[in-house]
Amino acid sequence: MRTVADPDKEIHRIAVDMEAANSKGELGEILACEVKRFSRYDLTVIGARVRQEVDLLPNPYREKFRPYANKWFFGRYHELLKSDREGAWTQMQDPITDHETFVKFCSMIPGACLRDEQDAPYPGENEAMLPFYLLFYYLLSAFAMYVCDEPGHPEGTPFPGGFTVHRKKGNYFCAIRDKEEEIWHSICNFCPALQDPENL
Repeated sequence: MRTVADPDKEIHRIAVDMEAANSKGELGEILACEVKRFSRYDLTVIGARVRQEVDLLPNPYREKFRPYANKWFFGRYHELLKSDREGAWTQMQDPITDHETFVKFCSMIPGACLRDEQDAPYPGENEAMLPFYLLFYYLLSAFAMYVCDEPGHPEGTPFPGGFTVHRKKGNYFCAIRDKEEEIWHSICNFCPALQDPENL
């Protein structure tokens, strides 16, 4: 289990390290380093938290969404570690796309991870880890959005009303891209996807 003396200081350090990345490869290497610090127990707790949140969704939407929630977290987790094992970072010298938005994303992370979660999902045996369980989510989202240039929600993710995250003519579109602005810590505010014009 990961233990740190000061989550506030540690998460601020990670956000600063991320923001200092000069290329997608540098960012990927930083993200992989941080993700590998989560133990098997931590991953088990994170998995339980994801299942708990999905279980609150109404059916039949819940069962449609569930596989994408798994892909969102653990599919990206394994993809990140695979890229690290294969030494992919040295090949990724391109600058981070939309660097201005990326800097805003990094600045948002500490406050988002250290916020007081009302009715937070299962915390496991170490409640002090809660900020890091939230951090895990933002690390994987950073990998998707700023290393892979993919939307925060994986392609195909369904939303109520029959909408999905989809790709058309080289661009990703999402039904809720511009509808989460009031939730300041939502990844939607930093996502490279465009608002789906069919759900304005």
